[in-house]
Amino acid sequence: MALVVVPDPRARRGIRHRLAVVVTAAVCAVVAGYRSYTAIAEWVADLPADTAVLLSIDAHRRPSEAMIRRLLQALDADLLAAAIGTWLATRIPAPKPGSRRTMAVDGKTLRGSRTCDSPARQVLAAADQFTGVLLASTDVDTKTSEITRFAALLVDHLGDLDGVVVTADALHCQRDHVECCCIERCLARQA
Repeated sequence: MALVVVPDPRARRGIRHRLAVVVTAAVCAVVAGYRSYTAIAEWVADLPADTAVLLSIDAHRRPSEAMIRRLLQALDADLLAAAIGTWLATRIPAPKPGSRRTMAVDGKTLRGSRTCDSPARQVLAAADQFTGVLLASTDVDTKTSEITRFAALLVDHLGDLDGVVVTADALHCQRDHVECCCIERCLARQA
């Protein structure tokens, strides 16, 4: 399972529900349209017993709202996103014969992330253009820009780009970015 690589932020003593089980249940609840911690916990509580067992949840001892909220808030979001992106990348169908895999890189502002005390959260993300699957993302903090995070996103999070067509905004039409893509391709061919 892809989630086993995500470190559990909780102390080992007293863990009743494995991290992978709680995160899987939360993902299922969000996909089903339940967005808040309370709604996710209600979805888990209302699961039929056989479905709970399929998700490895003890039908008689389900995770509480407080436990789900504390665990999800304590998780390293970048590591979770990387684990899910890696898992999704293995499920992307191969490109049709005669075509290449294409990836779009774009910066986004996360809706609802701005508070009175902090500006909205900015991320730079790479998505498979054929399926729309988000492959990787990295934070763009307020002291930097998308330009400085481009190479880190491609090299650190995506690895081998041999044969991949990468599209990006005109902002990224810079010599360093092209060299980054070419160097990665050359290193992949030498290996």
